[in-house]
Amino acid sequence: MEAMFEKSCQKPVDKYIEYDPVIILINAILCKTQAYRHILFNTKINIHGKLCMFCLLCEAYLRWWQLQDSSQSTAPDDVIRYAKEWDFYRMFVIASFEQAAFFTGMFAFLWAQQPMTARRAHDFVLLLKALLLSSYGKLLLIPAVIWEHDYTPLCLRLIKVFVLTSNFQAVRVTLNTSRRLSLLTVLSGVLLESIMVLFFQRMEWDVGSDCAVYKPQDF
Repeated sequence: MEAMFEKSCQKPVDKYIEYDPVIILINAILCKTQAYRHILFNTKINIHGKLCMFCLLCEAYLRWWQLQDSSQSTAPDDVIRYAKEWDFYRMFVIASFEQAAFFTGMFAFLWAQQPMTARRAHDFVLLLKALLLSSYGKLLLIPAVIWEHDYTPLCLRLIKVFVLTSNFQAVRVTLNTSRRLSLLTVLSGVLLESIMVLFFQRMEWDVGSDCAVYKPQDF
């Protein structure tokens, strides 16, 4: 990939072009704006769909795991396995709806701020890809559950905060907006997602969002 240089000083506009990928990853974890800009605009990453699917599987596993208990059942083993498998699929579908609600809330807020034009439509597609990439923090849900300890509920909440912070940076970098507008955009997504969570809780279909409820299990 060719580096872009500033005409006045002949220095790279994107300094991360010359950096090692490990350093870029560390800076992205630290939510540095320029690192996000480099990843989103100066790299060819096409794992958005796969990453989204894997993150949803992580969320579904966390919710499914919380549904399990240590009580003995008199039902046949095949019935138990079928019920557990159905619960996992149900958690995956619910997690997908909540993720969709989060994105819908964000895009609805941005559309209300400025009606979508041809150029804005392109920006929104790029933003969707950026949001999918910036949700990589959800992959930490699995090790947080596997290595269960007294601070697991706190870890899950910190993971949620980290993902939202990454989404905030993705909005800010992709649309080149102010911190205030980016924050309001993320909060709009959280609001609609929370409404969806409350709906599923009222219907008694879900245990809540990935960080709302956590029940330690003893198997």
